[in-house]
Amino acid sequence: MPMISSLAFLALQAGGAAPTLLRPIDVFELEWATDPAIAPSGRELVYVRAGFDRLADKRRGDLWRVAVDGSWQRPLVQNASSPRYAPDGQRLAYVAAAGDEGAEIFVRWLSSGDTAQVTRLPRAPRALTWSPDGGSLAFVMDEPRTKASFVELPKAPEGAHWAEPPVVIERFHYRADGAGYLEDTDAQLFLVPADGGTPRRVTSGPFDVDGPLAWSPDGQRIVFSSNRRADQDLEPTDSELWQVTLADGALTQLTTRYGPDSSPMFAPDGRLVYLGYDEARLGYQSRLVYVRELDGTTRALGAELDRSIDAVRWSSAGDALLVRYVDDGVPYVAQLDPASPTPVPRVLAQGLAGSGSGRPYAEGEFVEGGGVLVVTAGDATRPADLAVVEREGRLRWLTRLNEDLMAQRQLAPLRAISARSSHDGRALSGWVLTPPGFQPEDKRPLLLEIHGGPFQAYGPCFSFELQLYAAAGYVVVYGNPRGSTSYGAEFANQIHHAYPSYDANDLTDLVDAAIAGGGVDPERQFVTGGSGGGVLTAWLVGTTERFRAAVVVKPVINWTSFALTADASGYFTRWWFASFPWEDPAGYWARSPLSKVGAVTTPTMVMTGEQDFRTPISESEQLYQALKLRGVDTALVRIPGASHGIASRPSRLMAKALHVMAWCERYGGPSATWWK
Repeated sequence: MPMISSLAFLALQAGGAAPTLLRPIDVFELEWATDPAIAPSGRELVYVRAGFDRLADKRRGDLWRVAVDGSWQRPLVQNASSPRYAPDGQRLAYVAAAGDEGAEIFVRWLSSGDTAQVTRLPRAPRALTWSPDGGSLAFVMDEPRTKASFVELPKAPEGAHWAEPPVVIERFHYRADGAGYLEDTDAQLFLVPADGGTPRRVTSGPFDVDGPLAWSPDGQRIVFSSNRRADQDLEPTDSELWQVTLADGALTQLTTRYGPDSSPMFAPDGRLVYLGYDEARLGYQSRLVYVRELDGTTRALGAELDRSIDAVRWSSAGDALLVRYVDDGVPYVAQLDPASPTPVPRVLAQGLAGSGSGRPYAEGEFVEGGGVLVVTAGDATRPADLAVVEREGRLRWLTRLNEDLMAQRQLAPLRAISARSSHDGRALSGWVLTPPGFQPEDKRPLLLEIHGGPFQAYGPCFSFELQLYAAAGYVVVYGNPRGSTSYGAEFANQIHHAYPSYDANDLTDLVDAAIAGGGVDPERQFVTGGSGGGVLTAWLVGTTERFRAAVVVKPVINWTSFALTADASGYFTRWWFASFPWEDPAGYWARSPLSKVGAVTTPTMVMTGEQDFRTPISESEQLYQALKLRGVDTALVRIPGASHGIASRPSRLMAKALHVMAWCERYGGPSATWWK
């Protein structure tokens, strides 16, 4: 089992002191299991044991090796990712930094520990995949486009310090959140011998190769997803499956549907499975499973489930399909019979989980090998651990990565709530975290926390951020209003070309249900949310005065300015709206929270990252300036260097949560310094 942490050791030395409340600094003690890879025998696996580095203030991941029978677990490689077993199970490929040279591919012989660096790459590899014979590794890497200089400047005199030259942009998709302004590259497929050598580029042209990569059983071909339309920027979802013959580089297009095709995987007998759907330009569409038979015919599976399939893979025996989906905020792994025309999913496991370092999104992973199914699973008080799925869905835990921390901390318990929409009576699901030691007669303040997306789903999962709010003394309410996933396409598309709208009412209906459950001071209600949740928070303060204070995080405030500055303009303008902004300015304005700012009286803080290219900082600045002009109490919190994923660095996660609590404390919330 994992080594005991310094925190737990000190607690034991102190004589097993009573558990205390969770503190912001505890984020550095969190660990979670991710990216598991299972050996072909099913006897062992390697996973990334992830957490945060206290000094570097960044995510860190080390590879650990564990026996499936639970008899041993040991560290393998520090600061590495993407573990992949060779077909013989005797070697492991992975990606790790090589000094100052950046990320490289390594192969480790598991019996001896001998390790070889097999690449010297100019850029980081991804989508690492072994060939069936174990002789080669395929991967995807960005390659610069050759581009003539736009202008030629006179040569600077020797010793001169001229300004950086202008940068000319001609691509439609020229910047991306988290990556900044993009280098002019295309993602290409490469091969490298597993014992090292010069990588060989297999594909070319102004098109991206998207992983994962699927080797044919005979090792002669690789299938991948790629959007090769000339107008791909305006049709970003229309990817196809392509097959490349490795001997001569010949490309064959395997799919022609209008819509995305992705995640290919071959069965041992040569059948191909992948995910996709027929594009209808709806805000949300459920992914189906497609099976391509040996004769080229294709069948779609999963429509009867009415839940989007997030992942699919063949069982190791090739006689069943394993799929992951989310229902009512809970992630499941189920089995489908590919021979049945209308297969009914047989649930194998539920309660999958992700990191939980931020907010409680319904996520999780699974792997299968040698007939053994392993999942990342957790609950509202634990981030993801590894567990073997046994009979009747029972989980046998392989790791308990946070027992050292959680034994010393009081966690907020979770309970489910339900409500009926005051708009149309449809059923709504949500959850409530109550402060440790909570009693119904306490009458605690309530904090509504709203998920982003908007096509996303919260679930009964661990969230460090929400646990901090509960530790401070809030009854924390969160849920899935219409537009959320995991309730079917009809429920999600209630906000198609109508967001925000009645989804905001759904949230207040869930708040009313939480208040009816007791223990809440109805005079002290607060609200916050990020991204899509920021949109809804800004909409709520413009349409109701029930909240004492609000914190709007990385929002869209003005749909016209957002549509023309966001990093996915080609998608937002053509899927989330029926027309371009100049064709329907009134429609864009009617759905903009800025149109409601004249009615805002709620003290409202606005928070965003300075390098956010998904919902650019100009959106937050518009709301801040408007509230200032109106004399409404406000503050603008700019997070230097942060992209849309503010909480990707632990210090920023702490800063975000503490700013939310400090603002609410100013207007009647509990102390934001309980942890000192």
